[in-house]
Amino acid sequence: MAARAGLTFELETQGARANTQPQTSSNASLTDSDAILHASRLADSTVPDGGYGWIVIFGCAVITWWFVGTSYSWGVIQAALVEQGLSSPSTLSFVGSMTTAIISVLAIVNSRVMRAFGARYTALLGVFLVGVGEVLAGFATRNIRGLFVTAGGIMGIGTSLCFIVVSVTPAQYFSKKRGLANGIVFAGGGLGGAVNSFAIDGLIQRVGPAWTYRVIGLATLATGLPAAWLIKERSTIRSATFIEWRLFRDFRFVILFVAGAVGTFPLFVPPFFLPMYSHSLGFSSSTGAGLVAGFNFSSAVGRIACGFLCDILGPLNTLFLSLLLCGISMTALWPVSNSLASLIVFVIINGASNGGFFATMPTVVGNVFGSARVAVAMGMIVTVWAGGYLMGAPIAGYLLDAYGGAEGGLQAYRPAIFYAGSMALGAAGLVGLVRLRMNMRVLGKL
Repeated sequence: MAARAGLTFELETQGARANTQPQTSSNASLTDSDAILHASRLADSTVPDGGYGWIVIFGCAVITWWFVGTSYSWGVIQAALVEQGLSSPSTLSFVGSMTTAIISVLAIVNSRVMRAFGARYTALLGVFLVGVGEVLAGFATRNIRGLFVTAGGIMGIGTSLCFIVVSVTPAQYFSKKRGLANGIVFAGGGLGGAVNSFAIDGLIQRVGPAWTYRVIGLATLATGLPAAWLIKERSTIRSATFIEWRLFRDFRFVILFVAGAVGTFPLFVPPFFLPMYSHSLGFSSSTGAGLVAGFNFSSAVGRIACGFLCDILGPLNTLFLSLLLCGISMTALWPVSNSLASLIVFVIINGASNGGFFATMPTVVGNVFGSARVAVAMGMIVTVWAGGYLMGAPIAGYLLDAYGGAEGGLQAYRPAIFYAGSMALGAAGLVGLVRLRMNMRVLGKL
């Protein structure tokens, strides 16, 4: 138990499952004498797999509905702000990207905040900042600097606090059902994005962007704060190391570290640019919002489906297929999607594979490096996602501007689309390299 005392019990982030088998190919470098793997088994053996945990899952899902759902609906707001002449797509993309990039920038800081104040009060603070940031953004829809501070900065800090709570807390209540539990939590974000996309578009048409922000902010506070109060820890989270430098000596960790950094660049390009892309085809703003809603709904389904596929195919195989499908759909399908039917097919495929990335990466880390190490390892990996979160969509925006802008027709969008697709394929190649390094059998479960 001495080895256990120095370890954190926030064992998972997002959809990770613990590896409780004696020794598998996915953790071949770990042995039964590995203290961290032993601590994983001890911690997993004490969780209730239900009970009050389902209330916690409900509270986390409601919070995820708002902070993830609103982030993924940014494309609808962005299209409206571009139309009213506030700024260019490339500049406005930075606002939406900044909100999610702060998750990575403050990952280690927020872990300490949660240890100091607990899950409930951290969630309350996070929801409060998200809601207040949205309300204040309603007063900055004609001031790009103000929008960076409110929708980017204040909402971003709140989003990062919410993210750490919903990623860590469910693991205290679930072991065998951990993948399902986390899948439900993050599926809430996909469903929130689907509903919010329609709601935001309808509000923009009726009351304009300013009041849309205020209404969404008040709704976030009214439902998110009670949900945050439902969240409580089953046990006190102990202090732990935050950076395990020796992991960088492991080839698998280094490649997964780089794959995560590359793989985040394309993730927000489709939801941010689909409304403008559909508008260039002559469709209405409602159609663009519907496409974003479909993308988010498919993302929710993909998060849950990939949780089950991790058990059937193995998490590393599932992550590889998720990134591969994401890249192929962007390079082969999106550039030729010039009708509503083809766009819908793209949205379904890309949305599901996009959501699978978030649900599967923590599972890979947990299985390869041990579930008791996943908080540290994922914290290190998520930190480097900041580049993709912050620059992924803006780079696409700059490419769009350089080749003709939002009104430049389909040809203007293709460089941005191929850029995003190639990044996803590159990340898939890196994951495939790790997979073959660990097991050369193509059909092996890993």
